[in-house]
Amino acid sequence: MHRYDPHTYVLRQSKALTAEAPFLYLLFGGERAVLFDTGASKKTEGNPVRETVDEIVESWLAEHPRDGYELVVAHTHGHLDHVEGDAQFADRPATTVVDREPEAVQEFFGFTAWPDQIVRFDLGGGRVLELTGTPGHQRAAVTIYDPWSGFLITADNALPGRIYAFDFPVYLDSMERTVEFAGPRRVTHVMGCHIEMTRRPGRDYPVGCRYQPDERPLQMTVQQLVDLRDAARSIKDEPGAHTFDDFVILNGPARRYIVPLFSRALWAKLRPPRPAPGPG
Repeated sequence: MHRYDPHTYVLRQSKALTAEAPFLYLLFGGERAVLFDTGASKKTEGNPVRETVDEIVESWLAEHPRDGYELVVAHTHGHLDHVEGDAQFADRPATTVVDREPEAVQEFFGFTAWPDQIVRFDLGGGRVLELTGTPGHQRAAVTIYDPWSGFLITADNALPGRIYAFDFPVYLDSMERTVEFAGPRRVTHVMGCHIEMTRRPGRDYPVGCRYQPDERPLQMTVQQLVDLRDAARSIKDEPGAHTFDDFVILNGPARRYIVPLFSRALWAKLRPPRPAPGPG
């Protein structure tokens, strides 16, 4: 759990629980808070997302007392590693859990021209988020801009890791619009939901890796976002896996690259450990 500022929290599930180790975002406004994503495990044991969020909310309310404070549980997109903790919030008072299906997302946030439209979601107290639809990795994916923190939350579309662009033309269109969306806004950090790159340019950790001692920082820059868009443009007619310094783009259906990815992961598990360096 990282308190970025008094009203903005970034949470991450442990690699010990799930190799996905997704990041979650909890943003507080004057009338309600919103939690984007609930993580990759239904079990409360080992995945105390509800307990953790309740503790943060309780602490925040102790500093900013008010009655009837609401929590909205929404998602950056609908893949299981971002929604499996939803059930923990089903019986929480004053809480709305937005379903992961595209139709439910569009209805809740007020999209009438998905995905091109930019909609606003008011947390109260002057904190108003802006959201736009960015499918391609997943049908219900949204990108969120938070003027308070300056975060551009890009889900699994832009991150220091493997970017699975299953529907590549739709993904590229989303990236074009994301760069356009970011252009006039004060973006402090581009924030995705996973880290899979090492600090060595062009080197990612194997699929399923549960120990990443030298991983990249999560936050990316707007220039890296532009670089990602440009990289996607460059490989639009080349299905398969394409490695760049800050990310790996996987163009098209999983069958085109899944065997090499898992073969590499298996080799990483089976290969003998490297000898420790000698003195000096």
